[in-house]
Parts: sequence; structure tokens; C-alpha cells
Amino acid sequence: MPAEYPRLVEPPKGSFFLFGVRGVGKSTWARRRFPDAMRFDLLDERRYHELLARPGVFADTLRAVPRGATVVVDEVQRLPSLLNEVHRAIEERRLRFALLGSSARKLKTAGTNLLAGRATWRTLHPLTPTELGRDFDLVRALRHGTIPLVCTDEDPAERLRAYVRLYLNEEVRAEALVRRLDGFARFLPVAGIMHGQTVSVSSLARDAGVARTTVAGYLDILEDTLVAVRVRAFEGRLRVRERRHAKLYWVDPGLARAVKNQLGPVAAEERGALFEGWVLSLLRAYGEVHPLFEDVRYWASANVEVDFLLTRGGEYLAIEAKATDHTTPAHFTGLRAIRDLRGIVRRVLVYLGSLEGVTDDGVEIWPVATLVERLAANEIWPRRH
Repeated sequence: MPAEYPRLVEPPKGSFFLFGVRGVGKSTWARRRFPDAMRFDLLDERRYHELLARPGVFADTLRAVPRGATVVVDEVQRLPSLLNEVHRAIEERRLRFALLGSSARKLKTAGTNLLAGRATWRTLHPLTPTELGRDFDLVRALRHGTIPLVCTDEDPAERLRAYVRLYLNEEVRAEALVRRLDGFARFLPVAGIMHGQTVSVSSLARDAGVARTTVAGYLDILEDTLVAVRVRAFEGRLRVRERRHAKLYWVDPGLARAVKNQLGPVAAEERGALFEGWVLSLLRAYGEVHPLFEDVRYWASANVEVDFLLTRGGEYLAIEAKATDHTTPAHFTGLRAIRDLRGIVRRVLVYLGSLEGVTDDGVEIWPVATLVERLAANEIWPRRH
């Protein structure tokens, strides 16, 4: 495998934040896009401590940068105070900033200057099939994920184990995100088991042996450090009241498996959740490139569910992900139950088989390749859109 892949994300015209988990390729992307930019790498401990002790050095250096030039600040969350000078440089010298980060937690705290809308927000996701090209392999993607740092390594399983240790020691402990690391370390494998499931804070707290309020904070940390997302339940009304618990998804199958130290071949009982989560990662990654949706939820009513309900312009597109080579009538239960939802314009079942089709009641059947092609071409909505 080559060490680098072309990425789909294009830089905005002005200043921007670019977030993504460690090892996803933010620095590599920025070097390719801005080869002549002034750079501040805050993972460089010497540079970090210099700016921590003497923040004026940052402003002094910026004054020497030509007006209108581009400046890259890597791991900006380590020194949020620099954003005050970034703000000033954008206003007074029209400098363009690429602000890279692997956590949004400190940037969301009260008092942090988020540039008052002068910088857009982007996310760099794990590699998609389009980016991987001929190197894409779904079995490998579900087993070890597609974070570039991991999937280009000769021993991806060991790299994932090291990744979890790095996350605990440098992202969580070093940034003082929790008071006690042992409780968070117990929580991680439990959260890994919950990949693709509705989250009960009480159950998580009981299984991890920590307080309920502590677990609520831990879940926020997972989202703020970009390793997981919660998909909320659709809150409309369709015959009966929908459930309100959110579902937890790790942003990469390899991470979901690594935190629970399960890195052998994918077991049958975990394949469904891994595939479902991977489909969500595709929706989010291609949604960074195209305006695919305004929001994504899941829908549930009584004992039936639909994995993802995309919203755009007041209309809905329902997607069910099934890790199976063949479809059965039971696979369509949720998609058939949601057909009366006002505004539904397409219902799709994505599966591992190779045949594309449509059922008598209008549910479309897409192989993975079809989903990827339509996402890449911004064609998952009906053509009238």
C-alpha cells in the first residue's frame, strides 16, 4: 500500500478549522495543499512550550508573514489562546489560517475565541473506498478500519493497540480531560461493545463501575475528541412514539474493535454493527464533500428500526444497512414501516450482495458498490433533487 492517498476534501477559500482523529492525515493533507505555508506544529514539544511560556512569539512571527499568506497551525486545541492572535491576523493582515485539531473539547469551553464565524469547520474522515481506490477491501476495512496511520502499517492490529494507548496517554491524560484515568480506561471497552447500539447511561455506568454523571461526561469526551458520534432518534410521530435514546458509533471500525481488544478476524456477531457503523462513516465522509444531508437520525417504532434517516429540505431518505450477501423479507420490515412518514422520498437497503433491484413496494436494493458510486457522484437522492 502507498503511504499516502489523495483526499476528497477541498480547502475552503478562507480560514478554516480542520478536525479529525489522530492519524487521519490532517498534517499530510495540509502539506500537500499548502506547501509554502508558515507552519506551527504544536505536537513539537519545544515549539509548544515556547509558545506556552511566551505567547507573544506567535504574534511576532505572524507579523513577518506576507499579507494574505496562508498559515497552518497543527493541533491548535493544545493552545486555544492562540486564536486571539489568529483573529487579529485575519482582520488586520488578511492572513488565511488552516487550523488543524484532533479534539474540539478545549475549543468549546467558555471564553475560547472561535473566530466569530471567520473560519469554517471541516472534518477529515478515515479513508473512503473512492480515496483508497484499488486498495479498498471491505473485509480489511471492517477488521482494522481505514485510518491512514493504521491501514498503511505492516501490522495494523499492533498499530491499533498502540493507538488506544496513545489516545489514553496523550489525548485524555495529557489534556487533563478526566480526573481519573482508570475509570475512563474501564469505560472504553464497554463503549466499544456498545458500537451501533442505543446508549443507556445507567447501564454503561454499571458495567464500567463508575458514576452515571461520570459516564455522561465520558460520552461527551468521546465526541469532543472525535473518536465517536451519537446519532439521535428521529422525534417525529408515526403511529406510536419513537424512542429517544441515542445510538453510539465509533468513527472507524478499527477503533471500535481496538478499545475492546478484539482485533482478530471479524466475528459473525459483530459484523452487523461494524457494517452499519461503516455505512454511517461513508455518509459523513462524503457529506463533507457534497451537501448530502442536513441531519442524520435513526428511526424506531415499536420493535422495528431504520438505521439512518437523512434529512434535506424537509424531505427524508431512509437507509438500512445489512451485513448479508442475500436479502430476506425480515430485512425490509423497518423500511416498510416507515413508508407512511410524510416527506419520505427514497427507501434503500444496502447489503453485501452484488445484485441491484427494487421491491414491489418501492424499496431499492443497493450493493455496497452502488452506494459508494452514488455518494461519490452526489446522487443518493432521487433525480428531481
